[in-house]
Amino acid sequence: MAGSSSDSSDLSALSGVAPQLAAAFASLTGDIALVIDAQGVIRKVALAGSAAGHPADEWVGQSWAETVTGETRRKIELLLEETGGAGVTRRREVNHPSNGGADIPVSYAALRLGLGGPVIAVGRDLRAVAAIQQRFVEAQKEMERDYWKLRQDASRQRMLAQVATDALMVVDAATLAVRDVNAAGESMFGPRGAALPLAVEELLAKAVQSGRSQEIRTRLSPTAGAALVDLCVTPFRADFGDPGAQGAMHLLVRARSVAVDGTSLDGQSVVVTDSNGSVLVANAAFRSLCQSDPDHVEGRGLCELLGDPQRHLAALLVDARRGGLVRRPALLLGGGRVPTFECFAQAALMNDGDQECIGLTLVPASPSRTDSLRAALLALLDQTGELPLPELVRRASELTERHALETALRRTADGRGDMASLLGLSEQDLAGRLERLGLTR
Repeated sequence: MAGSSSDSSDLSALSGVAPQLAAAFASLTGDIALVIDAQGVIRKVALAGSAAGHPADEWVGQSWAETVTGETRRKIELLLEETGGAGVTRRREVNHPSNGGADIPVSYAALRLGLGGPVIAVGRDLRAVAAIQQRFVEAQKEMERDYWKLRQDASRQRMLAQVATDALMVVDAATLAVRDVNAAGESMFGPRGAALPLAVEELLAKAVQSGRSQEIRTRLSPTAGAALVDLCVTPFRADFGDPGAQGAMHLLVRARSVAVDGTSLDGQSVVVTDSNGSVLVANAAFRSLCQSDPDHVEGRGLCELLGDPQRHLAALLVDARRGGLVRRPALLLGGGRVPTFECFAQAALMNDGDQECIGLTLVPASPSRTDSLRAALLALLDQTGELPLPELVRRASELTERHALETALRRTADGRGDMASLLGLSEQDLAGRLERLGLTR
């Protein structure tokens, strides 16, 4: 702001002591003070003790505008214009280049000592302020990274819990008949063939009509106090190996009780893969199976991590994409660095946004039963040279088949339909195998 003529006369009287005033201003109100002549050239530099080592010592004789970076030069010109009379300017921040590489931010206000007199520019070094601001920004970014990491970890934990605990059903879209249901699904919806809750039927009808996924939070029973359940119905094209049913629309029903957090996975190995079988997320029990590198499983192929010499695991993933829900009572995995082991496996389709995923649970078989099969196979291998190769292969196949059938008998409560579905066989084929091996339910 401009001053009066009397003010100009009074300030003009101070022109002769401009260097002394600059030193006083630098000491009392700032870090640096400059005396600048009418042409904008720096004639005197005064530095406070806190500004020791500042490159301003080299500015004497230079144009003030030439001492700042190009993008802030216009601010120096504005400061000089504002001192056209005996007035004090507003503060403006400029950047001085330095030999160390990083620019030096300085906030300047200027005062002209009378009309035509020298200008005193008092500056405050903002490097300490900038450092504090930078630390604040970095701390804020770190907090945001920690927040999103916690969110991601929580999301992954929920996804793993869903794989391990969700009730699942596969329903024919044309007839709304249940084609398959897992154990949790039977507990929630009743056994296959039982009437579905009205809320489920209504959501199935909406999914069939729209052809898109449908979600709802509801109660399966009108009974007062009945638990809330999150329901999700996802349409997909199913292929169960039946040429007549190939490409038919089916519905995958996924449900979980709102009151259950599902954080306990009961020691199950749980993993979610993309549609190609690459691991997206896995729990600690699954990582313990991957002895080659348990800390780095994300992005690696499931078959590579666990060992799948017979391609049983690869077939399970393919069947899950085709049928929505697949179970195998006695899956033999391992090989290479991973010891051979037997497990009960279940795989089901999942949706993670627009990405198709497959969630798997692997429950290791009882060591005693697995060891008995391994011992029998090793004993058979000891007869190599005593028995022809075709006979060795036939007996090994019979041992493995008997073990799988006995495991399925233990895992299914009743009915050959459930057992056949678990093994991926027709009921007629299953009946023939049971009779041939002398096994009965």
